[in-house]
Amino acid sequence: MAQFGPHRWSAGEYTSEHTDEFRGADFTVRDLTGARFVDCDLTGVKIVDATLVDVDISGWVQRLVVNGVDVSEFVEAELDRRHPERVQLREVRGADDFRALWATLTALWEALTARATALGEQACQQRVDGEWSYAETLRHLVFITDSWAGRTVRDEELPYHRLGLPQTAYPRADAAALGIDVDATPSFGEVLEARTERQAQIQLLLDTLADADLGRPCLRTPAPGYPEEERPVWACLAVVMEEECEHYRFARRDIETLERG
Repeated sequence: MAQFGPHRWSAGEYTSEHTDEFRGADFTVRDLTGARFVDCDLTGVKIVDATLVDVDISGWVQRLVVNGVDVSEFVEAELDRRHPERVQLREVRGADDFRALWATLTALWEALTARATALGEQACQQRVDGEWSYAETLRHLVFITDSWAGRTVRDEELPYHRLGLPQTAYPRADAAALGIDVDATPSFGEVLEARTERQAQIQLLLDTLADADLGRPCLRTPAPGYPEEERPVWACLAVVMEEECEHYRFARRDIETLERG
C-alpha cells in the first residue's frame, strides 16, 4: 500500500504563501531555543554538535540518524505496536481489506469520541500545543471524505460540507469558493453530526465496493489546486484511510493530554 504522508496541521492562519528563503542556509552558533517549524521541508538537514533537549518531532520521517544511529525503523516499529491499524492499512489489497480496515477505524474513533465527549464541550474545542482541537480534527476528516471520496470516487462536483476544514496551506479564497467556511465556530454537536454523515457515506461506498472497482480511474481532482491527474479508486480510498489512521493517532495523544488535566 502506498504511503501518502499526512500532516498534523497547526491551527494557524490560512495562507498560500511559501518561501525557499532558507533553503541551503547555514545556522552556525545560533540560538533557536523554542523555535517552531510547521509544515517545513527539512529534507537533507544536518545538525552538528547541537544541544537537543526536550525536542519534539512529528511528520513524515525517513532515515532519521541520531548520533550515527538510524532510529527510523525503531520509531516505525514502536508506532506499529501502539497503533496496529497502521499495519492493517499497509496490508490492504482488496475491497474486503478496505471494509475490514474501515470497521477497525470506525470502532477506534467511536471510542475516542466517547472519551472526548465525556470531557465536555470546552475540551473538544481546545487546542493542545497549538494544533487542531478534536472538533477541528473531525472537521478536517469531513473535508478529506468530501475531497478524496465524494469528489473523486463518487464524481461529485461540489460535495463539500460547509464545516469541512482544509489543510492550513489551502488558500482561503479557494475554500470559500467551494462553500467552506473556515472561520466557522460550530458546536461540537454540529461537528459530530457532519462527521457522522460523512462516515455513513464511506460505509455506503464500501458496502458496494468490488475488487474490480479499485483500478477505475477517477477523473476529478480532490479539490481545485490539486495536480490534474487521474487517480485510481484504490489510491483515493487509501488517502482517506491513512488520514483516518494518522489523525486518530494525533487526536488520541491530545485527548490523553486533556484527560491528564
